[in-house]
Amino acid sequence: MPKTRLSLKLQDILIQKRFLTAEQVAEIEDLAQKQGQQLEEILLAKKLVSEGQLAEAKSQFYNMPYVDLVDRELPHEVVQLLPYELAENYQMVTFERMGNEVSVAMVNPGNFKAIEAIEFRAREQGWRLKYFITTPTGLANAFKFYGNLTTEVKEALTQAEGKFSEAAEFDEDESKLEEVIKTAPVAKMVAVIFRHAVEGGASDIHIEPVQDETRVRYRIDGELHTSIVLPRYIHSAVISRIKVLANMKIDETRIPQDGRIRLNIAGRQVDFRVSTMPLLSSEKVVLRILDTAAGLRNFGELGFVGQTAAVIEENLKKTQGMFLVCGPTGSGKSTTLYTALNKLNNEASNIITLEDPVEYFLEGVNQSQVNAEVGLTFASGLRSILRQDPDIIMVGEIRDIETADLAIHASLTGHIVLSTLHTNDALGAIPRLVDMHVEPFLIASTLNVVVAQRLVRRICPYCVTEVQVPDELVEKIRQTLADVPASFKDQLPAGQWKFKRGQGCSRCTFTGYRGRVVIAEAFSNTPQLQQLIVSHLNPVALREEFKRQGMITMEQDGLMKVLQGITTVEEVISATND
Repeated sequence: MPKTRLSLKLQDILIQKRFLTAEQVAEIEDLAQKQGQQLEEILLAKKLVSEGQLAEAKSQFYNMPYVDLVDRELPHEVVQLLPYELAENYQMVTFERMGNEVSVAMVNPGNFKAIEAIEFRAREQGWRLKYFITTPTGLANAFKFYGNLTTEVKEALTQAEGKFSEAAEFDEDESKLEEVIKTAPVAKMVAVIFRHAVEGGASDIHIEPVQDETRVRYRIDGELHTSIVLPRYIHSAVISRIKVLANMKIDETRIPQDGRIRLNIAGRQVDFRVSTMPLLSSEKVVLRILDTAAGLRNFGELGFVGQTAAVIEENLKKTQGMFLVCGPTGSGKSTTLYTALNKLNNEASNIITLEDPVEYFLEGVNQSQVNAEVGLTFASGLRSILRQDPDIIMVGEIRDIETADLAIHASLTGHIVLSTLHTNDALGAIPRLVDMHVEPFLIASTLNVVVAQRLVRRICPYCVTEVQVPDELVEKIRQTLADVPASFKDQLPAGQWKFKRGQGCSRCTFTGYRGRVVIAEAFSNTPQLQQLIVSHLNPVALREEFKRQGMITMEQDGLMKVLQGITTVEEVISATND
């Protein structure tokens, strides 16, 4: 049973340091009791205090020094003093050694089982221990020094050599395969692949047979990178181990399967959406990583700024109509929809979603998933949702005429409808709906706002450097930004423009980029735009109305982020060159 109250002393410290007010503490205590959660979890989830502030308060409370491990290089041999399984289970790490004196960093010094475990090991090894407090982020960074992916997987392979024979083909021998996937080396190998993907910030894991090998690739910041190559004879065991974790049929290799895995990795709950695909000779598996512990960010953190953010926020206050997000696959549309849903989520609203598939679980939201095998499509599901007395409906994607028609009519009858469309820009949503045989007067009556977006990679802050850009490119950027509305002018740097790029370092795996940010455009459905939609769809007139609203294009948004040192010219050109 989790603790639902901080001690009064720690409460006093948080208030004394002005990290929280007495009213906030009382409110969070009440929420913690109702939800059965730890107060620390709620404080961090609601961002009322930072990890550092909470660690500072706990340091004073436990009379234990704080150590920042976020950007600290740790010796591999010192970290290895404590086995990874023990360190992960008790959320602690050994980070420094001077003779027999070993320094231990802990996230929760109040965990007496952790203290007992490390004290027992210290007696065995003859250590004298020094205790420190650290943050969950610092601990996660320390875990990276247990060894790289290649080293850890090779260790597991060495342990497995006695159970495998490269000449033996056991793919068709079901009894032998089941015996193999239960072995510790295979389980450890899969766990290591998962852990390094999460620690490296990957969004997807691809495990695929390539000739006589098995290739493991991670998608990081939108691009696939080969992380390790395994011997081909281990492939079936690895795939089967993943199927077991995802409650899938290990003996079914002829048809695609879908599943889901939830694991605790470095103290964080992480979901993996699993998809298998039969190939000519074997199966490929792709896992989408859904880090539920990371939490949903607000629009500003995603990258929406200025008038674009204001238009989105203003339209979310409306009580009916359509909120559309446009862009290709992988442009972050789902994250934007979830951010909007999170903002709309309250006890007074009945929110129902229909997704393909459900990616993030939102507390208080009724989430359902399409299932074509039993006839639950976006269209049929939307009909059922309308009989569930909804206030807010989220439909994962408007793919066909029937879904478009139902979504439009739901908007007309007093519902807020959030969905996505595959169009290149925001204005393209209108002719796309017309192509789906939606009457223009219905579009004009129901559409609230259209957002179009792409994701570009952020420059790594640890290896950023200034670079020269050709004069002709600078001039082209000046021309593109010449008609930026006044509401965005303050985002343009004064004086001479400077351009930056990441040189590449160990923190960004030598790519020069770390993380991604949205570049976007949006427009509201004004009376002037309604007239244009009903009368004619003149692209020039639509673009003029877009400018009259004081909006910027995705390209302009991206180039302003270039001048702010957030991303590079190459990223923006690549993302907007449709």
